[in-house]
Amino acid sequence: MKLKLDIDPDIVAMMAAEVAAGERAVTAAMREAGTGLKTAWRLQITGAGLGTRLANSIRSQNFPRSGDSLEAAALVWSKAPVIVGAHDTGPLIRSKNGFWLAIPLPAAGKSLRGGRITPGEWERRRGLRLRFVYRRTGPSLLVAEGRLNTKGQAVESRSKTGRGKVTAPIFLLVPQVKLPKRLDLARDADRALDSVPGLIVANWVETKV
Repeated sequence: MKLKLDIDPDIVAMMAAEVAAGERAVTAAMREAGTGLKTAWRLQITGAGLGTRLANSIRSQNFPRSGDSLEAAALVWSKAPVIVGAHDTGPLIRSKNGFWLAIPLPAAGKSLRGGRITPGEWERRRGLRLRFVYRRTGPSLLVAEGRLNTKGQAVESRSKTGRGKVTAPIFLLVPQVKLPKRLDLARDADRALDSVPGLIVANWVETKV
């Protein structure tokens, strides 16, 4: 007995069209999931009061970069992973050298480099010496003898009579700080992952219509 199998060209074309439809659907679904996750993470960051600059550090990239594939993927990441990760996990922060963490108070002002000013930078800029004050019932202090300007920052006093001179607390000294957890990035990542099958189906139906 001899069997002969002929494949209808129309069936081949239909199968090829179905594969192409699947490639388009998977690629579109991953693109939507990645963009949605990027948006969700950015909204979380701004909603936590961490600013648009940190939020804009969240980026996404689709693979393949061009064309469609059944193995399409989306990558979402931050260009500031240490900062974002710290707010996501709420770590315990200790001084690298085992001494104190210096937390600037309002009288310290801001750093010229952005962020928090350090005791060394403060002394160089103000021309004043910081003095250590130990407190048994609370955080110890670094204080300076000077006056407060209109911005509430401690500066050198030029008064010969000592008028307006104060002992201003400049830094709090603590052995460690527990950073509060302000983000839950895994929650949005799980939601994005769970949405993928539905997005594939929705986009596959679209390609058939």
